[in-house]
Amino acid sequence: MEITGSINMIGYALATLGPALGVAWIFASVINGTARQPEARGAMMGTAWIGFAVVEALAIIGIALAFVL
Repeated sequence: MEITGSINMIGYALATLGPALGVAWIFASVINGTARQPEARGAMMGTAWIGFAVVEALAIIGIALAFVL
């Protein structure tokens, strides 16, 4: 059995685990915080969207590097 394809894509598949967990933890924290203090939901959501964008930027950089290398 021969494996063909790019080993970079396997590396990227493993690298997506970090951003996936990061996004999950960000929104899990917002849900937990909203359950504890509902009036602070607006402030937490703004911060969550900024965190989401930063974490997703890491995933985009990862796929760019997978194609470049």
